[in-house]
Amino acid sequence: MSQTVQDLDGTPVLLCAADGPPLAGEQDALDLIGQALGTGAHWVAVPADRLAPEFFRLRTRVAGEVVQKFATYRLGLAVLGDVSRHTATGTALADFVRECNEGRQIWFVPDLAALRDRLARTAR
Repeated sequence: MSQTVQDLDGTPVLLCAADGPPLAGEQDALDLIGQALGTGAHWVAVPADRLAPEFFRLRTRVAGEVVQKFATYRLGLAVLGDVSRHTATGTALADFVRECNEGRQIWFVPDLAALRDRLARTAR
């Protein structure tokens, strides 16, 4: 798995490669969290295409498990990319994404530039 740590406006972020294994559950989240903690990152940025399809079906509870692990370890999780094809299929996921984006720890953003801007605004 190819990851790099990049400083985004003063915040160390573990950037996950687009071609890595899917983030499909609690153990995958713990693996990323361990890597982030080992590098001193405060955030993990995962391309939306790396999320398992089950993540986007809230009834599977995969999203809840992943989000809860990041919250427990007080690490931010940014999902990078367009998730509109998933949110268009129902209101529950759209509400989940909106609520995450209103918070300070889990964000769905279109790209790395948007994450950088968001981190810059929250640091002030």
